[in-house]
Amino acid sequence: MTATINHHPSDEVLLSYSAGGLAEAFNLMIATHVSLCDECRARVDAFDTLGGVLLDNGDVETADVGADALAKTLAMIKDGDPTPSMRKKSIPGVLPQPLQDYVGGDLEAIKWRSVGMGVKQAILPTSKEASARLLYIPAGAAMPDHGHRGLEMTMVLQGAFLDDGERFGRGDVETADCELEHTPIADFGEDCICLAVTDAPLKFNSLIPRLAQPFLRI
Repeated sequence: MTATINHHPSDEVLLSYSAGGLAEAFNLMIATHVSLCDECRARVDAFDTLGGVLLDNGDVETADVGADALAKTLAMIKDGDPTPSMRKKSIPGVLPQPLQDYVGGDLEAIKWRSVGMGVKQAILPTSKEASARLLYIPAGAAMPDHGHRGLEMTMVLQGAFLDDGERFGRGDVETADCELEHTPIADFGEDCICLAVTDAPLKFNSLIPRLAQPFLRI
């Protein structure tokens, strides 16, 4: 039975993914999410269709658009009935299909590195614009309290984590920006595995994580 996904990337991010405007790490994040999420996969397909129509009519005269043009387009997509997606869905495993393709297998292909307190990470090779890593967090363990210098997106692949009164389970994506400081905690019952992508280093509030930050490349 497929888990219910309650937390999704924004429409602006999905539109950028459709248009090919994301850094490699964020592109991997969205491809992984839409392989599990029927709702976002349908929205990306709708954006793809809209982009194809605009390209097919590229010889028409251009015109200025209002500030509410994007909102109106999103409303039309929400009210429409997008064609079922032809994108690949996930095959069995903890890692969804796009991640398995990227790392060359499921969890057995991951080379974890300990970062202390039972937490492990595996940095994935991506372009310099943003970084991507897999995180393994033991059930009940808390990540260090931190803020952000840019954008961070975290998607749950196994287990769940709790943050600011909300629970994020498999397929859910938490988006954090410069305004958010938080201390995510892995839910009890199962170790949590996440895909996390960032376009800037985190801001840790305690000394030890700050000292370790250059070595861990977080």
